[in-house]
Amino acid sequence: MAGIGAQAILDRRQKRLLGISKRGNRYVRKLLMHGARSCFRHLDRTRDRLGTWLNGLEARMHPNKAVVAFAAKMARIVWVVLNKPAALYERRDPAFA
Repeated sequence: MAGIGAQAILDRRQKRLLGISKRGNRYVRKLLMHGARSCFRHLDRTRDRLGTWLNGLEARMHPNKAVVAFAAKMARIVWVVLNKPAALYERRDPAFA
């Protein structure tokens, strides 16, 4: 994940996720930010399981900071899908999940 720039630190009690650092590939980081900003604005939050997470995020923090958190989450999803052979991100309706 260092190539993308997403970071995580370990705390005694919990794993705390940080935002996107300025390390790694600038172009990939820029694409993640633009994609996160677009999804943050236009995603149908009633039909995606990230919708409830995004609603809570938007209620807690400034929209720009929430976009960075969403970009970091997308970076972690991309990293898992690319590096784990059996990993798959399924888009499921929250009513049936």
